[in-house]
Parts: sequence; C-alpha cells; structure tokens
Amino acid sequence: MTFRPPCDPGFRPIVLDWRAYLDRALKAGDALLRTAVEREDGLVSAFVTRVPEKDADPATTYMIVERMVKFLLWSRGGWRIHFSGPAAIGKRIKADYSEKGARAFDVRTMSRIYERPFEVVLHSPATFPEARGAVHFPGGHLDGCRIGFDLGASDYKVAAVIKGEAVYSEEIPWTPGTEADPEYHYRHILDGLKKAAAHLPRVDAIGGSSAGVMIQNQVRISSLFRSVPEDVFENKIKDIFVRLGENWGVPFEVINDGEVTALAGMLSLGEAGVLGVAMGSSEAAGFLDADGHIPGWLDELAFVPVDLGPEAAVDEWSG
Repeated sequence: MTFRPPCDPGFRPIVLDWRAYLDRALKAGDALLRTAVEREDGLVSAFVTRVPEKDADPATTYMIVERMVKFLLWSRGGWRIHFSGPAAIGKRIKADYSEKGARAFDVRTMSRIYERPFEVVLHSPATFPEARGAVHFPGGHLDGCRIGFDLGASDYKVAAVIKGEAVYSEEIPWTPGTEADPEYHYRHILDGLKKAAAHLPRVDAIGGSSAGVMIQNQVRISSLFRSVPEDVFENKIKDIFVRLGENWGVPFEVINDGEVTALAGMLSLGEAGVLGVAMGSSEAAGFLDADGHIPGWLDELAFVPVDLGPEAAVDEWSG
C-alpha cells in the first residue's frame, strides 16, 4: 500500500486489498464465486465476484472472501448465507460462521435479529438461489398534523408538524442505556408524544427513528435497551412501538435512524440514490435506491470490516 494516512499510519483500507485480489484472480484465471444472504420473508440479496482458479495464495484469498461475507452480512442482513465457490473456502465459511466458530457473535446476533437459527448453505451453481428483493417508501409525507420523534442514547427529540411546518420541537434528556425497567422506556416515549400532541388540533400519524434494528415496527436489537433483561425485552420491549401505535390509534411507523437520515437527505436534496450516515453514540446508515425506495437492508455499517491493518480497532461487541 502506497498511501499512509497521517492520523492513522497503520490504516489499511480494505478496498485496496480487494482491488489487488480481483487483479490477481483475473491474471490467474478466474471462476465465479457467488454469495447471498437471506433475511425475513425469503428476501435474498446476492453478490457475484471472482476467485482465482489456480490459487497461489489461498490464505489471502480466504481472508478477503471472509471479509466480503461479513460485509454482506452486516450491510444487507440475513439469517442464512448461501455460498457457491471453491469447496475449501465454503467449508471454512461454514465452520467460522457457526455457534462455536470464529464468527459466533455474528451468528448469535443475526439469529436474534431474524428469529431464525443461523446457517450456511453450500451450493452448486445450479442450486444457488435467485436474488429476491422488496422495497418500500415509508415517509416524506407533509400533509396534515403529524408527530415525529428520534430516540438517541442521551436524549430523544420530538416535534409536532402542521402541513410540513414545525410548531413544536424539544430535546428531552433520558438515560435508556442504564434503565432495566421497560415502563421507564414506554412512559418516557409516551410522555414526549403527549407533549407534541398538545400543540396540534389532532394527530394524523406518528413516525419515529431509533438506534438499533427495527423490523416491521418491532425492536429486534438496540443498545438503547441493553440493560433490560432478555426475557423482559422479549415480553415488553420488542413490541413497544406496536403497543404505542395501538395506544394512539393512528398510523405509527418506526425505522432505523440511518434510514431516516437517508430519507431526510433525499427530501432536502431532491435527489434519490442516497446513502445516509448518522454519527451518534454509534454509526447508523440507510440507503435509498434510484427510485427513492428503501430496500430493507440491515445497514449496520458500524460492524462492517473496513481496515485490514493488524492493529486495527475492533468494535466493542464482536471483535
């Protein structure tokens, strides 16, 4: 690597090794390597690349391929990895991405998010699944009387809007990360919504964003609720936004704060095809395609590998 970042001389951007890998594969005679991740409702996100057919450096090849698999897992999300390529690589991926393997954290987390046992399925080209996606456009509505909120680690923001104009907004301090009582979380969010509603003649809809993984308005995992015991989380926190929606009796939708960032970017820029990144206590990301739709990916970019340096920092959860 010729580039040495002055603030982090040991930084080894993975993109440079990726380019070198593809160049080596092309020169060695290459074959197709297919990887896909499957998430809720049978949705499949696939990625096709190359692998050296006559490999003089299998250790480097595996390192690059495994990092690619991890990147796909945390950017797209899924409980099942589909793999079609060299048998030796496939067997190592299957071993590493198991409950007792090197990527046991990834396995446990994806199983919790998608509520399915995690698995790696090895395929021939003939049995490899087709990509299957689904998109939706969750917001950007400016008509009527609406409430919006954003849940952060040290405060949460709430606003009341009439025909696209804010008539009230407030940042309310709270300490969700240290609170084990689910009623603390429910009551604080509800009280903030009531404050906003007091400034509106009526409430037509409520939309929110939160740190963590939200699927169909359910909290699957979030650092905001990390002090809540697991059994209590399952019974009281997982459906907290569903219960709040039932309380208000109006359309109520909550998505990841990174996706809201992308949506806000599209509305302010007037352009689709937006990657939104929100920097807070962690890193949130969201993506809108060229048609302005959210593809429903996991988008947990705080966990994707970007630095191959031997002294690179690791995230505090997974290593």
